[in-house]
Amino acid sequence: MSVKPVFEVPWERQGVIVPGLPVLPKGVERHPVPGGGSRAVALFAGDEIIVLDREGMQTGELVFFAPDKTSDAGYLGADGHGRPEGVIATLANGSRSGAKVLKSLDIAGFDIGKGDAIRVLGNESRPGDMAALTAHRDGLLIVAAPGGPMDPGKGDVPSELILYVRRADPGVGKEGMAAPDPLANPIHDFNIQPGVAVPYEVKKGEFIQVLDVQGRECSDFQAFSARALDKGLEREIDPTTTRALMGSLYPEPGIFSKYWSVDQEPLVEIVQDTCGRHDTFGLACTARYYADLGYPGHVNCSDNINTNLAEYGVRPRGGWPAINFFFNTMLDDANGIGMDDPWSRPGDYVLLRALTDLVCVSTACPCDVDPANGWNPTDIQVRTYKATEDFQRSMGYRKSAEADVEETKTTAFHECFARHTRDFIEYNGYWLANTMTNHGAIAEYWACREKVAVMDLSPLRKYEVTGPDAEELMQLCVTRNMKKLSVGQVVYTAMCYDHGGMIDDGTVYRLGETNFRWIGGNDTSGLWLREQAEKRGLNAWVRNSTDQLHNIAVQGRHSRDILKEIFWTPPQQPTIEELPWFRLAIARVDDVQGTPVVISRTGYSGELGYEIFCHPKDAVEIFDRVWAEGEQYGIAPLGLAALDMLRIEGGLIFAGSEFDDTTDPFEAGIGFTVPLKSMEDDFIGRAAIEERKAHPHRKLVGFEIAGGVVPSPGDCVRIGKAQVGEITSAMKSPILGKVIALGRVSPQYAEPGTEIEIGQLDGQQKRLKATVSAFPHFDPTKERVKGNY
Repeated sequence: MSVKPVFEVPWERQGVIVPGLPVLPKGVERHPVPGGGSRAVALFAGDEIIVLDREGMQTGELVFFAPDKTSDAGYLGADGHGRPEGVIATLANGSRSGAKVLKSLDIAGFDIGKGDAIRVLGNESRPGDMAALTAHRDGLLIVAAPGGPMDPGKGDVPSELILYVRRADPGVGKEGMAAPDPLANPIHDFNIQPGVAVPYEVKKGEFIQVLDVQGRECSDFQAFSARALDKGLEREIDPTTTRALMGSLYPEPGIFSKYWSVDQEPLVEIVQDTCGRHDTFGLACTARYYADLGYPGHVNCSDNINTNLAEYGVRPRGGWPAINFFFNTMLDDANGIGMDDPWSRPGDYVLLRALTDLVCVSTACPCDVDPANGWNPTDIQVRTYKATEDFQRSMGYRKSAEADVEETKTTAFHECFARHTRDFIEYNGYWLANTMTNHGAIAEYWACREKVAVMDLSPLRKYEVTGPDAEELMQLCVTRNMKKLSVGQVVYTAMCYDHGGMIDDGTVYRLGETNFRWIGGNDTSGLWLREQAEKRGLNAWVRNSTDQLHNIAVQGRHSRDILKEIFWTPPQQPTIEELPWFRLAIARVDDVQGTPVVISRTGYSGELGYEIFCHPKDAVEIFDRVWAEGEQYGIAPLGLAALDMLRIEGGLIFAGSEFDDTTDPFEAGIGFTVPLKSMEDDFIGRAAIEERKAHPHRKLVGFEIAGGVVPSPGDCVRIGKAQVGEITSAMKSPILGKVIALGRVSPQYAEPGTEIEIGQLDGQQKRLKATVSAFPHFDPTKERVKGNY
């Protein structure tokens, strides 16, 4: 049953490739099935279904019901396996995908307990393997990717399947570029064709969804206070007021999410945004704009808005200030405003909530003479929903340009930190606490330096690397020597591309002879591991366990005292007191019957510390035990703002600051992770790194800055008029009492004591005196990390 058809390919024309716009053959639909979750899809006789295993080793369980409520594997031309225990388990685990399937079953009146299961793929399947079946009757298909809670000490993680449906009649079912299903039962649901504007009324508390159906299409949006219009006043969204009050080019989900009128009345707030790129500077397209380009009489959004708002007594305008959703505005170094293709993909949307009664107008932009709509204007879908709907705040996150969009998630520890703050910011697809109410970043910082603090690091990406060739794969893909890594040991390393530029930094946990766990900052590194395993034909599997393994870090001089009172380790494992730096222990709460966890003596604070990994269902229990035991030591919650201060003092690098894919490990200040002399084996990027080390162009150094001005990342470092480097991170150090920074400079200026100047404004008109220093600035011999206080 294993087949390997090719379905999705990036859109391409005349040398332009757009990975974000995958092209499916006509009549083919794509339905992701989350690991541990399920999906329901209507089928028609003759439809072909293909189930793809994205990561490998994932069983798929299918159940098909005919309209007469009977279920038989033979309806799909397969052998049955009786009661669908895997589907039943996924429907009972409380997942969002399961809730949708249960609703479909309830509407149809099907009894899942009477289903006849079909099982495909499984423990031997490779990433990309597929199984194909054909429907012989109309009916409802349920597909599940079964899997229970992952044991933190093992790699038994359920992973995603992709269901493709090739329609026998391409005109039946959902077209590939039709609007996706509504988020809930809509009040209004209308499609806007290019060159059309539609007015509509929304009550306070109701939601508005503006959706780009095909991708790369702009939609002007404006909202008026209905109460003001009743008084003969026009009080609509004012982009300038909004930018000033929100402190950003446009609002986004979170605390700074509102659009305001000129009277500083909030009219709407952004609740969800899957695109993240919009415009608040330009006008809706105007007749003058097209006429000046040589297209007099071209249909335009401003005239359309005028026509449709006339019934509400709104005066016409030559050009409408509007929120131009999905429009890609760019500001260049010469203060010019430009544009390019929108970032929106098919199905991207913004979801707003009305903060007062509103009269709204939305358009589908008709511009076909520039890149505003990717040169091809298409349709916009607008839906409104009841105020009683429970839509969570979310920003769209994608693991890669080709990946499906994911909502911003809350970690399993979210409710624990929500007891201490409402200040959460988006970080790599998750909401993480930034600062704590009644603490603040400086108080949190001092708690970690002087006592003990707990922080949520669950968004770190975890990938299980297993199989007979797991060691070979890791030896190939990271710069450290995996052959020297013992079971139970942890090592910090870099991962690089062939040209020596870093993909990520992270840690490798060796759980067994053929079991490794990669923990890094982004999904690119995990996807790279999987790509290399497939490319080189290695007998190894790489599966994402991020959502099955959440973790807190307990950092500070009292961290060991807390954990040793909570966690039991078996005789063959080190106790918490015995656990050395960069080692792990498989442990349980209290005793052999307790909740399982993995504890490693690692951290990102420059202090003695540990990380505790558990299944999300156990997170609250783990946090509460740590908190209760830590109260006698003055434990405090710690957010991202304080963590950044700790890591800069400790000389710990951060992706996007100290390194990117143009930076090699030596330039990033972690040359110690590349044992070129003691390791003979080749690894990806080795030859390039050897050459770059022999002829370095940049070196990471520390700076001590005179005065109290804190430089900004990207500020230039100068010797006289010449730029010789740039700042990567900076802060005012509470414990050192001075401003410090990290940055890269040309090697000839990297000697400690070298006097330099940091340029601000245009790099010339304002200079900060500074001196190159060694780093880390604080505890350079790592005595605290070693537990020597």
